[in-house]
Amino acid sequence: MLKITTKKEGDTLVVTLDGHLDTLTTPSLKETLDAELPGMQKLVLDFEKLDYVSSAGLRILQATDKKMMSLGGMEIRNVCELVRDAFEVTGLIDILTVV
Repeated sequence: MLKITTKKEGDTLVVTLDGHLDTLTTPSLKETLDAELPGMQKLVLDFEKLDYVSSAGLRILQATDKKMMSLGGMEIRNVCELVRDAFEVTGLIDILTVV
């Protein structure tokens, strides 16, 4: 289960994720980003309530980061230890902007 909340702040889209980002929920995040990102220059993902990310979730994060590089950037905030560990094991911690 994943709850997705979006808020636009000027040219920045803030997306808050609550729950699990996995094979079943990744399509919902992709649909939300496809609908909300046009016209935005920056994406902020708030992971304060995200407690799990699978390989499918990691793939969408990496793909979205690549897309946002040409627009203005993406950053991930409030990452829990379990998700940070997944970023570190896969090497994404060196690619993604995690604050």
